[in-house]
Amino acid sequence: MFHRRPHQSRFGVSLSIFGLAFALALAGCSDDATGEGDQGEMTEEDCAPDEQWNPISQTCTPSADPDDGNDDQPDAGGPDEDTGDEEEEESDTGDDDEEDATNGGNNGGEIEDGCGEEGAVTSISGVVTIPSKELPLPDVAVYVPGTTPEQVEVGASCEPCQDELSGTPLVDTRTNVNGEFTLNQAPAGEDIPLVIEVGKWRRQVTIDYVEPCQNNEITDLDKTRLPKNRDEGDIPQFAVTTGECDALECLLRKIGIDDSEFTPEDQDGSVHLFAGRGGTNRYDNSLHDGAAFTYGWDWWDDLDNLLPYDIVVHSCECSNYGGDKSDQARQALLDFTEAGGRVFLSHLHDIWLSDGPSDFQAVANWADFAAITGGMEPEIGLIDTSFEKGHVLREWMYQTGTTPAGEFPIVETRGSIESLNEEYSQQWVWIESDGMDFDFPGMPGGGFEDMFPDPPPELVQYFSFNTPIDAQPDHQCGRVVFSDIHVSAGEASAPEHHFPNGCTTAELTPQEKALVFMLFDLSRCIIPDKGLL
Repeated sequence: MFHRRPHQSRFGVSLSIFGLAFALALAGCSDDATGEGDQGEMTEEDCAPDEQWNPISQTCTPSADPDDGNDDQPDAGGPDEDTGDEEEEESDTGDDDEEDATNGGNNGGEIEDGCGEEGAVTSISGVVTIPSKELPLPDVAVYVPGTTPEQVEVGASCEPCQDELSGTPLVDTRTNVNGEFTLNQAPAGEDIPLVIEVGKWRRQVTIDYVEPCQNNEITDLDKTRLPKNRDEGDIPQFAVTTGECDALECLLRKIGIDDSEFTPEDQDGSVHLFAGRGGTNRYDNSLHDGAAFTYGWDWWDDLDNLLPYDIVVHSCECSNYGGDKSDQARQALLDFTEAGGRVFLSHLHDIWLSDGPSDFQAVANWADFAAITGGMEPEIGLIDTSFEKGHVLREWMYQTGTTPAGEFPIVETRGSIESLNEEYSQQWVWIESDGMDFDFPGMPGGGFEDMFPDPPPELVQYFSFNTPIDAQPDHQCGRVVFSDIHVSAGEASAPEHHFPNGCTTAELTPQEKALVFMLFDLSRCIIPDKGLL
């Protein structure tokens, strides 16, 4: 397992703040819970032999339930239980207005529902979005932590899906296809912490006050979006190579990552840019004093250069440029994925697979030509719903405004793949070749028909596979997504366009939206594509 350059989130939530939040939460609906009574800065070492440490309230509590004369002090584990004491019964029934409705007690990691009214429950709800707030995100973990979550470590790492969420969640859930979540039986009170997490994206926010025994809807999307920068939370470490034919650096801006996060590799930004053939090769003077990018071919030969990253993105350079990609570099990319790294390849970066190590070559059968190409007239992309994630992508695209369901327009389609090896690879999006006009100005022989007279009926546009390809699913660590289209075709990446000046559009196109879905899927823990989310 590789853990390089551990990164401590700049959003710090100390254990003492958690303690305060949940000490308040324990009071729930009780009118006599004022939050007064300073417990001081206690640690587990302060507990007496007959006491046990409660990490939620940050106090020492009796190991048993002795009659110590402190009947007015609530137990840190939840509301006082009925012991049959006549004086307690009188107290419990003497004032109808002080009915115990505590909903925040922690009992072995579970929240006790003390709301008296039938059907009443303390809950927190909202919608999780990408950093820009433009799109909701499905299958994101949302939880109230009981302890401080461990820091997210950046770099290639093998993280099984069965690993539990960090921070001992008191309550947790996952977002639906519309990004919506509801946390039932949540703790009530002031300063309730909330964690939003998908892969190595994580944001921790504080809810000022959670009303007991009712739903608390968070309507401010700035509270429930993923972080735009590392001051707000954790972002995977990206390495992006630029290219003349696809400006994928612009896609990361469009999902909402701040420009301040795009930095040279010797700085602490979450996105490091490297120069590819024909792509932008330096920052604008307003960013990092116009620093030049390191060239990709000077960087990708060495596995040690790749391992500090979570995700490597290669933007299409308009040709394969095989001489720039040594055998050592191609092996390093495979080794990176098998160590837990994630890779996105655009169009003519197919050479990493088609002419790479044998395991990469095994995932698909590639055409013997540089490009079968369509122009800017859109073709119809069809979503493969033969697997569970495909169903979710179809529904998500439809719910976010792409109609009709199950299809979307694609410009600059390509046809580099003859067929997939279905033992290893999963098709996500395809186009029908029948009746398509693939003529491309300047192509020798006049176009598609002359170069590929008998095309397959389905041309794969997006596919993915996990690595090592022959490992059992629970021992696979890495993931590769390949796009046979120019995803961000409307942007300009060129030496004369210093970053971010070539990024000129703000709205995500349908083909970019589909990639956004796959980009966040790329950052998740590894499960078989045909498995359930």
